[in-house]
Amino acid sequence: MLPNLFTHNAATLGSALVLNQSYEPLCVIPVKRAAVLLLTRKAETVTPGDGFLRSETMHIPVPSVVRLNRYVPIPRQVGSSPSRRGVFARDDWRCVYCNASAETIDHVVPRSRGGTHTWDNVVAACAPCNHRKSDKTLAELGWRLPRVPRPPSGWQLRGFRGQRRPDPAWEAWLPRHGKERARLS
Repeated sequence: MLPNLFTHNAATLGSALVLNQSYEPLCVIPVKRAAVLLLTRKAETVTPGDGFLRSETMHIPVPSVVRLNRYVPIPRQVGSSPSRRGVFARDDWRCVYCNASAETIDHVVPRSRGGTHTWDNVVAACAPCNHRKSDKTLAELGWRLPRVPRPPSGWQLRGFRGQRRPDPAWEAWLPRHGKERARLS
């Protein structure tokens, strides 16, 4: 039986990033679940968070990033039809036209003009830009996209489960930040 390490409200503990055995990000889980992975020796702490989880007999650092001891195969497929949440995650919840906070999705080539509802034609947008664009093309407005819309990586779809911003301690492990972390042996 596992000791009860949660002497205060577990909801205030936050989340932990889970890395595969190969240091590839898998998902974000509650700290309580990460502690169970550590106590059952299914994972190890890579980056500790702030504070400790305590019981009568032990205390462990709150995990911020954990690495699984076994490799878990990751499905590489991305659905053909974009979801609203998937578009927001791919575009970092920012409007692709003005970089404000995104509230809506927009079809680059409007559906009224033959545009499709596919990853390469749907972007995140703020309400004012979406309204201003209406059913016009980017060429008609003189607008340009800062990057070509593409299907998101599997991590972007699995990653935050509703969280808008990653914990700063996770940035070295997230591929969308462009930082390559040396593999620890």
